[in-house]
Amino acid sequence: MLIGILSDTHGLLRQEVIDGFKGVDHIIHAGNIDNKAVIDRLEEIAPVTVVRGNADKEWAENLPETAIEEFLGNKIYVIHNKGKIHDNLTGILQRIS
Repeated sequence: MLIGILSDTHGLLRQEVIDGFKGVDHIIHAGNIDNKAVIDRLEEIAPVTVVRGNADKEWAENLPETAIEEFLGNKIYVIHNKGKIHDNLTGILQRIS
């Protein structure tokens, strides 16, 4: 499974990103999108998980601030601002020894 991850597009989705994401199975946008057209374009490539960033204002008020996705038994916690992590992440985060 191939996952494309990005954030801080601020309304601009560069052709290099579009080209680089060809063939991905899922896309995660971790906020500061600034424009729903960015999400719409990404959805033409693959399913998208998106969270709201600090620059995402009125148009994005219904977007969640966090998301948890599971791919092939691996969980990914998505948030824009790590200072806003308030969730109990037991079972998501594991120490690597």
